[in-house]
Amino acid sequence: MLELDGTDGGGQLVRTALTLSALGGRSFRMENVRGDRPNPGLKRQHLACVDLLAALVDADVSGAEVGSETLEFDPGDGVDDASPESVDGTSPDPTDLAVDVGTAGSVTLVADTLLPLAVRVDTPVRATLVGGTDVKWSPPADYLRHVKLPLLDACGLDATVDVMRHGFYPAGGGELAVEIRPSTLSPIELSGESVDVPQSTVYAVASEALEDADVADRIAETAVEELKEREIDRDAAATAAYVESTSPGAVVTIVAEPAADEGTEPTRSGDGPPLRPRAGFSAYGERGFPSEEVAADAVDALERWFETDAPVDAHLGDQLVVWLALAGGTVRIPRVTDHVRTNVDLVRAFGYEVSIEGGTDGSEATLVASTPPS
Repeated sequence: MLELDGTDGGGQLVRTALTLSALGGRSFRMENVRGDRPNPGLKRQHLACVDLLAALVDADVSGAEVGSETLEFDPGDGVDDASPESVDGTSPDPTDLAVDVGTAGSVTLVADTLLPLAVRVDTPVRATLVGGTDVKWSPPADYLRHVKLPLLDACGLDATVDVMRHGFYPAGGGELAVEIRPSTLSPIELSGESVDVPQSTVYAVASEALEDADVADRIAETAVEELKEREIDRDAAATAAYVESTSPGAVVTIVAEPAADEGTEPTRSGDGPPLRPRAGFSAYGERGFPSEEVAADAVDALERWFETDAPVDAHLGDQLVVWLALAGGTVRIPRVTDHVRTNVDLVRAFGYEVSIEGGTDGSEATLVASTPPS
């Protein structure tokens, strides 16, 4: 059993360990779960990840309770032993799973735990995830759908994520429908040029309860105007949507990619669509926080990234560590965050060859991973 220490990281270490354990059939014991957090131990959203993967691989689990600072996870043979078998020569039915966080805990992070298993499943896996789809300290649903998934699709991931209902803090109650299908990944090569001429798309979403105040429209319009005034993008596109939700809330995600006429030659990864630089920037609405400031916060983050020379944003760089471990490749990131450093250490503990080159002074760095044996 692999012995891990979660002192220096948060829930990401739990999610990464669960994913790699289920993929490789290697059991682990993690002590000091979320040890550096004000309220250490497992929270409901982490338990949802445990429950989801344990159900998929029929794992033996110990310590899976709120507040537990020790977690043991034994996946048996892992995903290789999880797919249903056909008894009559026809294709077996997909595996259907469901978890309910029970709070506004992030279901996009729960989805992140499941998505990499597409490289090992033999049949589709469908999961219904209930909780917060758009909550602070986690990627909103539109970031997952419009930033991360398109990039991974270009590298061979076959998966879909649909928002069935939005869930904001504090009630949650949102629902994601996730499906992963057997996938073969190509190396992720994003070490070249960044975005010189961006093409930006603004996705503004607000609860129906906020429609009379034009919250989503004001966010979208302000973001487009800010991008133009700062001479980042004079032709940004925008959508504003009002959705049913239990708690009122608002969120904006700005997707930045190279303009069609920029002239940068995209990298082709396998047989998929071209692999191009891609970044996303989000901000959440709060009571007493004007819609215009929500939009400006997202544009501020985009502008800071635009001043670097990295082809992905810092959050995407962090989230690609597991995918690099599985596929190999090279990705240049804006900076080395604590999340990147601890996540790289953890995947290396599972035997994957991922390293960080540069970035010792807080500047840009490069994640490098060798292609693992098939």
